[in-house]
Order: sequence, then C-alpha cells, then structure tokens
Amino acid sequence: MSKEITKNTAPKKVEEKEMSFLDHLEELRWHLIRAIGAILVVGIVIFCSKTFVFENIIFAPKHADFLTYRLICGLSDFMCFSPPKLDLITRDLGEQFFVHIKVSIWLGFIVSSPIVFYEIWRFIKPGLYAEEKNAARGLVFACTFLFLLGVLFGYYVIAPFAITFLGSYQVGVDAINSPTLSSFVHYMTMFTLPTGFVFELPILVYFLSRVGLVTPEYMKQYRKHAIIIILLLAAVITPPDVLTQFLIGIPIFVLYEISIVIAKRTRSKYFPDEA
Repeated sequence: MSKEITKNTAPKKVEEKEMSFLDHLEELRWHLIRAIGAILVVGIVIFCSKTFVFENIIFAPKHADFLTYRLICGLSDFMCFSPPKLDLITRDLGEQFFVHIKVSIWLGFIVSSPIVFYEIWRFIKPGLYAEEKNAARGLVFACTFLFLLGVLFGYYVIAPFAITFLGSYQVGVDAINSPTLSSFVHYMTMFTLPTGFVFELPILVYFLSRVGLVTPEYMKQYRKHAIIIILLLAAVITPPDVLTQFLIGIPIFVLYEISIVIAKRTRSKYFPDEA
C-alpha cells in the first residue's frame, strides 16, 4: 500500500524541450507562412471584388456623399465642406493592374490583421512565464482593436480633410489637379496604415514598462519633447496643413496620456518597491 501511495504521489518530472536557434527560425517560418497565407487568401477575395472595393472603399472619400462629409454638413452649414471633383488618370500601361494588386495586399493585411497578431502572439507565447502570459491575456484583441481603430480613424477623419485640402490646393490657374490613380492610392495608404500602427502606442508602452525600460515619471518628464515628436510624426503621416496635422496629433497625444496611466499601473504591479 505504502509503495503504491509513494508511486502515485511522487512528483512528476516535467520535460521541457530546448529549442535551438534553427528550431526557433523554423517555428518563426511557419508562423510567417500562416500569416502571409491569410493575407494572400483575403487579398485574393478582395482582388476578385474589384468593382465593389474600389467604388465603395477606395474611391468613396473623394465623393461628396461620403459618411464624414454628410455628418459634418449635418452638424453645421458653417463647417460643411466637400471634396473637389477629381478625375483620376493613369499614365503607365500597367498602372491600374499593379495598383489593383497593391490595394488587394494592404486591404488583405488589414482584414486579416487579427490572424497576423495571433500568429505573432503564438510565436512569443512559449518564451513567457505563466504570470507574463496571464498579464498579456487579451493582447491579440487589444492589438487588433487599436490597429483597426487607427485605420478607421485615418480613413474617416484624416482622408476626407486631406483629400479636400490637397485636391483643392492650387498654385495658379494654369495648374490643374489631375492626380494619377497610383498617387491617390498611395496617399490613401499613408492616411490609414501608419495611423493604425501609431495607435499601438499603449501596447508598446506596456511592454517597455513591463521590462523596466519606461517609467511614468520618465514619460511625464519628457511630455513636452513628446508633443514635438508627435507633431513631427503627424506632419509625416498627414499632408502639410495645420488642421489635418492636429486631427492626427490630438489622438496620438491622448494615447500618450493613456500610456502614462498604463505605465504607472504596470510599474505598481510588477515593481511595487519602486511605485
């Protein structure tokens, strides 16, 4: 009886498989394959929906019946504005085809971003301790939510103001705005994708404060410097008009203040002696 009890209550030895550098590369390769595969599958679906995608998504902000223009005009006649008439042209023989591919890829990435973030999480999860995994619970949802929020902000807020400003700006009567299709899609990409990544700031601050590289005191001390960097970043993302720069600068500053709160809570939880 005693031998049986001893046998049943004996501690089990947990065998952990050590992965070499090449094993990590192989694991990373499969995560990348699955993420890229998801982008390609979604991209193919988008590619096959050419008319719907371009008429209802890509070209929508250049029409006066776009949601943003209707909402602002509904609030006040004084604030009401609408985009100028822009006739997009193509100069290269294969421009429309290659622009179609480009749009399919970056829209495929945006739509499949939950899968991409999930694959990134699956790759880094085995290297975390149990408490770190618990702390990072909901990380995929948070990353996806902030990224899509940033993309939607760029699409519905930055793009309408930027298109109206750039499309209406003239240096003389001899200069006519006839943007190319490639140029229009390039600007639409710059208005959305970078904004989505910028909105990941709270997640970045969480991890930096978790490892002790960032403190709330440090972020408060350099708040003025951060404002200058935010304005410079807004100038890079948006066209050179003050209104559009503030439209992206203000949300980034709000995210910075939220990140300070996140850093404070993270430090008090994982570094209570320093709180």
